[in-house]
Amino acid sequence: MTRVVPVPDPPSRYRIEPTVMQALRSPRLLTREALAGLVVAIALIPEAIAFSIIAGVDPRLGLFSSFVMAVAISFLGGRPAMITAATGAIALVIAPVAREYGVDYLIATVILGGLIQIVMAALGVAKLMRFIPRSVMVGFVNALAILIFTSQFPQLIGVPWLVYPMVVAGLLIMYLMPRWTKVVPAPLVAIVLLTAAAVVFVMKIPTVGDQGDLPESLPFLFIPNVPLTLETLQIIAPYALAVAVVGLLESLMTAKLVDDITDTHSRKTREAFGQGGANILSGLFGGMGGCAMIGQTMINVKASGARTRISTFLAGVFLLILVLVLGDIVAIIPMAALVAVMIVVSVATFDWHSVRLSTLRRMPKSETAVMVITVVFTVWTHNLAIGVGVGVLAAMVLFARRVAHFVRVQRTVNDSAGETIVRYEVEGELFFASSNDLTTLFDYAGDPDKIVIDMSRSHVWDASTVAALDAVVTKYRQRGKEVVLEGMNDATTQLHTRLSGGLGAGH
Repeated sequence: MTRVVPVPDPPSRYRIEPTVMQALRSPRLLTREALAGLVVAIALIPEAIAFSIIAGVDPRLGLFSSFVMAVAISFLGGRPAMITAATGAIALVIAPVAREYGVDYLIATVILGGLIQIVMAALGVAKLMRFIPRSVMVGFVNALAILIFTSQFPQLIGVPWLVYPMVVAGLLIMYLMPRWTKVVPAPLVAIVLLTAAAVVFVMKIPTVGDQGDLPESLPFLFIPNVPLTLETLQIIAPYALAVAVVGLLESLMTAKLVDDITDTHSRKTREAFGQGGANILSGLFGGMGGCAMIGQTMINVKASGARTRISTFLAGVFLLILVLVLGDIVAIIPMAALVAVMIVVSVATFDWHSVRLSTLRRMPKSETAVMVITVVFTVWTHNLAIGVGVGVLAAMVLFARRVAHFVRVQRTVNDSAGETIVRYEVEGELFFASSNDLTTLFDYAGDPDKIVIDMSRSHVWDASTVAALDAVVTKYRQRGKEVVLEGMNDATTQLHTRLSGGLGAGH
């Protein structure tokens, strides 16, 4: 007997399990979330410091931003298990502001960027994610994996030789340990063991403390000292808009990636609101702003198995505890341990299936081209927003070029009762790209006095096609021939009736 299963209501579609309450009631789940948050917090410290250096500000701004944003987004409704903190993409955008106008203008830019993100969320911009093709998503993921991997090069070039066996040891620990047990995240074990080895054997290798000074006090409310004038707005608005767009795009792409990994659905508009609120709070507490961190999110979701906002919240809390209370211990963690973690993350992030020969043979060349274009531009510019934007544009152009040839027109001649009638059957989706050549597919001079154009196997989508049909009819009538359009579906009939004759076609 066939059983009909109803489609879940929208609210249940977005219910992600385990929930926070389920995790709090389960010691096993809570332990997993807490350990995942600890691993992320440790990995956040050198990255936050590095991003602060890129932005040209004190390392404390990156660390405070990472703490505030991770805690804030866990309450403001960000995607469960996704990590939001200071990022390189935002650091690159705001660097000119800090360099030319100072920290106060930078903070004002971050706050305004958060406000713009909230406005964009209210306008439903997040829903545009559905127009990003899968080939762009795959290119985005692969480019991200490459960037994560190449960003480790500074820690592997011109360093003491002991760094290399330490990195190899870290990779082996993270590869072999999950085969034995998954109770404790392998990255955490690797960090602890390599740190212990570096201390016991007194290894002279780069450590987290070498990356910059750690803060010694809590973040406090910070109101930027900038004049509230139109001139100030003109200075910070372009950068704030860039912060909003780049941050939102990277966050929504990361959310979509985590959705795919965990087979769940998240609310993209809610994520956009959360990112805006987190950036505003980051600015008000003297942070440099940020967005979702794909590398740290992959550590949290893939390497550590976290699934709730608890891990995100604890990542922020542990980060603050580590730098304020355990700063001396954190400072001795070898960078080799964190490099090994990020290499494992980059390998796990890369979509290896997309570059297999069997996949490339089956995949349409246009899809592969879009993926490669996205990867090249993202890696070349080191800007995920630019790479995705170019990838989407390439996908649009190639799609329009492909569907432009999907329309077919078949001509048949019928002789009935001494009258010759030519019948054209138009098949396909008709819009501006596919209907451009429509007028060239008819024999205006050679056809008899009566022509029937059958539209029953086509659909008209826009004014360009209505104008093309008007041009066809006009060309026949100029030769004194009768044209009948038949078989239009209801939507096509309504559009054609409303626009036909008013677009100037053939006049």
